[in-house]
Amino acid sequence: MTSAAVPVPAVPVPAAPAAGAEPSGDVLVVPRGRLARATDRARSYIALMKLRVVELLLVSTVPVMLLAERGMPSWWLIAVTLLAGTLSAGSANTINCYVDRDIDQLMGRTKRRPLVREVVEPAQALRFGIALGIISTLMFGLLVNWTSAVLSVGAIAFYVFVYTLGLKRRSPSNIVIGGAAGCFPVLIGWSAVTGTVGWPAVLLFAVVFFWTPPHFWALAIRFKDDYAAAGVPMLPVVATLEVVTRRILAYSYLMVAVSLAVAPVADIGLVYLVPAVLLGAWFVAEAHRMAARAKRGEEIKPMRLFHMSITYLTLLFAALAVAALL
Repeated sequence: MTSAAVPVPAVPVPAAPAAGAEPSGDVLVVPRGRLARATDRARSYIALMKLRVVELLLVSTVPVMLLAERGMPSWWLIAVTLLAGTLSAGSANTINCYVDRDIDQLMGRTKRRPLVREVVEPAQALRFGIALGIISTLMFGLLVNWTSAVLSVGAIAFYVFVYTLGLKRRSPSNIVIGGAAGCFPVLIGWSAVTGTVGWPAVLLFAVVFFWTPPHFWALAIRFKDDYAAAGVPMLPVVATLEVVTRRILAYSYLMVAVSLAVAPVADIGLVYLVPAVLLGAWFVAEAHRMAARAKRGEEIKPMRLFHMSITYLTLLFAALAVAALL
């Protein structure tokens, strides 16, 4: 981001003529520092929303909408659902940054966040997060349906009150239970089309639910020292590496089992089932590799599973979208 302290060239702007005077060729020199600060501030508000995380959540929304419709919903409905979903997730993330600003300054991974750098005042960040939540709720309710609006509010409340305020600093099960907040886009995608929540959506919710611990624990292994310094009891901080990798393996098996159950329940056949089997085998094999290396006391390279988990979820829901369209 551009720092306000960096000198920026001035821009010549025509001066306004005095009353009753003829315009002259003189120019008024206006410093661009103010514009640079405004740009930096806008980027900081966007950073509070953690849009890279939001992007991953929304990967699951459109395929579920296609499945619920058994084809292509209107582009208007897709656009509104994605925009409202982005604002909803951005609201939860912004409030999370507000609550966690004290521990964010202790971790290398988060010490550049806007509230830590004091680019945005805490009260302003809180107001921004609440405003995003209100706007997203009204968008869902007025432009989509109120079932989706209620689910959106539930996702924000769960992330803020259950995960951030309730579990994150108190329990190593924080991401297991609190991670449910990241599964709501699946339910919202289904309800946006149907106005209800069907069994296929519930199973896909479970897929993301069981996917979250392996995904996040792999990251937490990499940043174990950060979480320890901040006093956050993520599982890799309070348990041995062997225990963590065994749990990653267990949740991986649960995730794959539920992903396979989606095929008969949603009646989408081999177009989805074959990729689900192949992707699941790939994921479980990597989880086994990690567990075996941890048991032998060898380096496990957790970020390999972390990045693989993103690819897995993206391709699984892509297969779901293709199956829904066919």
